[in-house]
Amino acid sequence: MEQPDLDLDPGITDEMRAIRDTCRRFAVEVLRPAGQRLDRLTAEQVIAPGSALWDVLAKYKALGFVGGANVHDPDLTPAQHALLHCMVLEEMTWGDVGLFITCALHGMMPMFAAGFGRQDLVEFFAQRDEFGCLAITEPSHGSDHIAFTEPAYRDARIRGSLKVRRDGEDYVLNGQKAAWVSCGTIAGSAAVFATFPDSPHGLADGAAFLMPLDLPGVTRGKPLEKHGQRTLNQGEIFFNNVRVPRRFLLAEGPQAYPMVWEGIFTGANVHMGAQLVGVARAAYECALDYAKQWVQGGKPIIEHQAVRMRLFSMFQKVEVMRSHVRRMAIANATRPGGVPYPQAATVKVFATETAFEVTSEAVQMLGGNGLTYEYPVEKLLRDARTSMIEDGENYMLGLIAAARL
Repeated sequence: MEQPDLDLDPGITDEMRAIRDTCRRFAVEVLRPAGQRLDRLTAEQVIAPGSALWDVLAKYKALGFVGGANVHDPDLTPAQHALLHCMVLEEMTWGDVGLFITCALHGMMPMFAAGFGRQDLVEFFAQRDEFGCLAITEPSHGSDHIAFTEPAYRDARIRGSLKVRRDGEDYVLNGQKAAWVSCGTIAGSAAVFATFPDSPHGLADGAAFLMPLDLPGVTRGKPLEKHGQRTLNQGEIFFNNVRVPRRFLLAEGPQAYPMVWEGIFTGANVHMGAQLVGVARAAYECALDYAKQWVQGGKPIIEHQAVRMRLFSMFQKVEVMRSHVRRMAIANATRPGGVPYPQAATVKVFATETAFEVTSEAVQMLGGNGLTYEYPVEKLLRDARTSMIEDGENYMLGLIAAARL
């Protein structure tokens, strides 16, 4: 299907459109076909030598993006940079959201360090050609760790699975992170969050690090087999008396540590919303193409009024989610201090739930064909469903946001 110019926002330049078109070709020619092949492999086969994953990564790196698929152009304003980033994410995730997230996590750590004003760590990680990851979730502590507005977050009876203690100028880590760490079994560095075990402040008293994962005592579990986004590697990380030099510390203590969490989830929620626009659009376009070709009642089903109304409903949802995502992304990039967390949460929650609705309707419109591997909608549905738990389960994010209203 020939794609129309969907980017109606003011301030889009010809150069930005050219970058969008490059991403669109990459999604069509590289991400979509590779993603469909990788989706049918085991989690270990996805990351094995010779896997299509590594060819995709090499081609992605050749595009010249920096960590997180960002473009640095001195001629663009901060608002234009944010808008362009949304355009790039939409096109890439139209191809394959899990595979794109994998690529975007390569070279992530210098950008992450820059966001915290740590030029020393920018320079350190810029020399390392590797994946980064966010080592957040823990066994039995999926939502506990992110619920920084809730009473349980400061309950001294709740202890984290990854513990940290000070030892002179260094810190020592013991414990593990759960199997949901994206790129967990292949990352060379990580943003790691650990808690002090005997603190009266519970999970709110911890330390955050940007650290290499080649330190002695770090080991990995097996790649996780899961329902959706199977092209995205995820797995456990274990820490056995891992000594972390103080230079890798971001923040510690019950005042600063929760602030790091909030900052991370504000940005992550906005980015996640932008990614799911591409997933929803892909499902809508597949349903539209199918409706123009599939004949029932003696004519293509798009000629039936009920089908046209269902297609319009899908189209409307994609348009609204795109507008909301871009508005919040621009505000987060231009407003001093970024957007408040409740606004950021609406982006992730609304976009992921809308993407699930659109992909589910696409499967329904294709009928039995929508359940087969022949069409991409069943995979899009699985990928969208996964996003409602990924980067914070949606109901929990809503509770955190509601506490700030």
